[in-house]
Amino acid sequence: MAEKQTAGHQLLGDFAPKFAELNDDVLFGEVWSREKELSARDRSLITVTSLITSGMFEQLKYHMNKAKENGVTKEEMAEVITHLSFYAGWPKAWSAFNLAKEIYAED
Repeated sequence: MAEKQTAGHQLLGDFAPKFAELNDDVLFGEVWSREKELSARDRSLITVTSLITSGMFEQLKYHMNKAKENGVTKEEMAEVITHLSFYAGWPKAWSAFNLAKEIYAED
């Protein structure tokens, strides 16, 4: 099962307590823990894909690391980004590859 997420409370709890609660307790607590319906690995692939296509590279770093922890290999990540380059755009793929190279550097 996924570990307890506390980043929302730590980073935004004082400023936006309801958002922090929804982030930690609902999104990461309830949705990500539904591993019977969809594995954490599959959720990671979907999330990384969504963030790349949206150009949300600040959040992508965390989720790419999480994908690696959830078993997505360097080769699989490269294939995902290559595939997306034709749908999401070449510049987004370049940005995602730069991040993936950093995250998978020791592999």
